Amino acid sequence: MTSIASLINAVRDGLTDRKIKEIWFAVEKNEKKFKEKNFLTAVSHTMGFLFKEVRLSDLEPYVTGTSHGGIIAFCEDRIIPTLTDANQLPKNGFLAILEGMEDPYNFGNSVRSLYAAGANGLILPFRNWMEAAGTVARASAGTSELLPMWCAESADACKICKQAGYRIICAGIRDSVSIDEADLHLPLLLVIGGEKRGISRTVLNYADQVVRIDYGRSFRGSLSASATAAVLGFNVLKSNKK
Repeated sequence: MTSIASLINAVRDGLTDRKIKEIWFAVEKNEKKFKEKNFLTAVSHTMGFLFKEVRLSDLEPYVTGTSHGGIIAFCEDRIIPTLTDANQLPKNGFLAILEGMEDPYNFGNSVRSLYAAGANGLILPFRNWMEAAGTVARASAGTSELLPMWCAESADACKICKQAGYRIICAGIRDSVSIDEADLHLPLLLVIGGEKRGISRTVLNYADQVVRIDYGRSFRGSLSASATAAVLGFNVLKSNKK
């Protein structure tokens, strides 16, 4: 329900062009989720989608796992605009690129952390995890529907952000500074790479700083991309509090 509520809010607030076609509610959940049912019934009238009561077994062909809670939404695809011009970006924003992530759950968890830390938007490659929007929405607790997004190749996005006056901060180890010494003031583009491939050299060439997270002990491994997004995102938030 959290993801569906976020979708409804995103549509209402004009944050997405995604259209809700139907929402199905399992009758077995009537007693435990009568408030959610009443809310969705009312919203269906004002927003013009079909609200349908079904059996839990009717949901099975359309879901994976059990985290749906007996409520699913059928929606049209979200159209993510291409980033072509610096004027499309917020003037003093906090944007992020998640480069090379290979798992939609990791991607969704990263989106959740960045949203909570106050990010204004995401820049995605043209082939991205929003093709698995349902999985991403659940993993991100619906925040993937609330964040503005643009599509662009990472290097092109860095170039456009530079034109808009953004500093570019990349997460990494080589030639890095500690997060405690980094300049994280807005406007800022944060680039985080996947655990396997990391950040491409072309993107690193645009970096104003490469930033590392210092560990509390000797550790040759690395944090997950979603953990990195959380730590760096909230350090950006801390650095820009008035």
